[in-house]
Amino acid sequence: QVQVVESGGGLVQAGDSLKLSCAASGRTFTTYALGWFRQAPGKEREFVAAITWSGGITNYADFVQGRFTISRDSAKYTVYLQMNSLKPEDTAVYYCAARTRPATKASLAESYDYWGQGTQVTVSS
Repeated sequence: QVQVVESGGGLVQAGDSLKLSCAASGRTFTTYALGWFRQAPGKEREFVAAITWSGGITNYADFVQGRFTISRDSAKYTVYLQMNSLKPEDTAVYYCAARTRPATKASLAESYDYWGQGTQVTVSS
């Protein structure tokens, strides 16, 4: 199994930046990609970004619009989500997820095998 643990959430003001981290452990050699999803109160979980572990290929949701950047540190088995120009509508619990195989769409939550507990991001106006 693979365990993923998120950190870095918090309360910020609109326009601020925040960097989330996702540390993977366990059978990390089985990890094909890591992704970030988010879920706001009363809304469904939605895809934010993903990155393949070996090739560093990235995918982003349209709403990111260049504000977020996903990256990885292979030596530390850690993936980051740098979020800039945050908006109140970015308020959500952000989840990290690990995928052990290629997927037709990186944005499909059901293609991910392991999930973290989430970290709260709150953006005040």
